[in-house]
Amino acid sequence: MNKTLWIVLGVVVLVGGYFMTTYNGLISGSELVDNQWKQVEVQYQRRLDLIPNLVESVKGIMKQETAVIGAVTDARTRYMNSATTGEKVEAANQLESAVVKFMAIAENYPQLRSVETVLSLQAELAGTENRVSVERMRYNNQVTSYNLVTKRFPSNMIASMFGFEKAVYFNADEGAEKAPEVKL
Repeated sequence: MNKTLWIVLGVVVLVGGYFMTTYNGLISGSELVDNQWKQVEVQYQRRLDLIPNLVESVKGIMKQETAVIGAVTDARTRYMNSATTGEKVEAANQLESAVVKFMAIAENYPQLRSVETVLSLQAELAGTENRVSVERMRYNNQVTSYNLVTKRFPSNMIASMFGFEKAVYFNADEGAEKAPEVKL
């Protein structure tokens, strides 16, 4: 009887240890996903901070392009007013699209190429877009790691028992593989 008690106790300790380790791993994974999303948002904020300066720098030269400038400003405002991650992703995609169109149209204004402020802001914005892309990739990598734990047996049972849900990937907008069409 003494031997049976030790075996049962050993199994209980092992199962309990597995549950505790898996639960803590899920907590860590969830926090890492959240942290990586915040890194994406830091780059979005950097972009948001650059846009008003760029718009102000070109407003006088690009007077007839009010629709494009307005689209950039509106998309920026939409992002800033977004509450959920999903809304922010959608608004960020709209902002990115508006900025790409804005930059393409700006290339048709040779006088902009001689304004140092505009050139500097364009270079900073291009660098920020690269940073955003890198952070999105890192976010998706972290989501993959977390989602694998929540889907694999037997950790999926623990994840469902404690309400750990699948993290959402950052997906490009439908049609993002095509270059935007700029109508002049």
